[in-house]
Amino acid sequence: MTQTAAAQEPAFIDVGEGATHRRIAVRARDGRPPGLFWLGGFNSDMRGTKALGLDAWAAEHGRACVRFDYSGHGESGGSFAEGTIGRWLEESVAVFERFCRGPQVVIGSSMGGWMALLLAREIAKRRIESASLAGLVLIAPAPDFTEALMWKSFAPEVREEIMTKGVWHRPSQYGDPYPITRALIEEGRNHLLLGAAIEVGCPVRILQGAQDPDVPWQHAFALAERLPAEDVVLTMIQDGDHRLSRPQDIARIMAAVAEIG
Repeated sequence: MTQTAAAQEPAFIDVGEGATHRRIAVRARDGRPPGLFWLGGFNSDMRGTKALGLDAWAAEHGRACVRFDYSGHGESGGSFAEGTIGRWLEESVAVFERFCRGPQVVIGSSMGGWMALLLAREIAKRRIESASLAGLVLIAPAPDFTEALMWKSFAPEVREEIMTKGVWHRPSQYGDPYPITRALIEEGRNHLLLGAAIEVGCPVRILQGAQDPDVPWQHAFALAERLPAEDVVLTMIQDGDHRLSRPQDIARIMAAVAEIG
């Protein structure tokens, strides 16, 4: 019997050593390829609406599906305030190598879109042979958000607080204020992508809400311009917000996944 997403208990893997050790929670569903690999957003987790919708779709269609929580998120260990793009990328690569086999459709939401692009680069660099990319589905993708959407838009007094105190607690419409650290901003600069062409070597589907207050639609266009011209499709959802979690949005995401494979 297929285990439901709600009942499925996570497995845990260890990433890093010593002071950087993190215990990462993973939910992996067996199934046929291409598998689905979910990369969540900043301060979200693998039990959100889109992630559960993806898992349910995978179960219905007999597809493999892997979800996990970055350190400091959801059921994983570690502190959110200690997180950086590089640290979360290391975890993404570790889970991909450990749990994925054969071709994979990588679905990244918001920060997960940045992670998906960085993961594509790491797969090519490391020559990972156990799994490969069949395509990317990017939902309100936010590459370079620490610089382009945070640091450059912060008021001078916010920048000053981050640089002097090391952290600023940003108000959020989705819940409690959350920490934006100096380490997050400065380490993020090691992973910026939008200044040059981005080679991913697979089809890309981008879904973007025109009413997104967090990642402006212009950001999605800037990304599309950096991707190869062949087999890249950007879908603008005129009444869509940042989350794109309504039933009709979930249906569009699944249609994009199915189109790739």
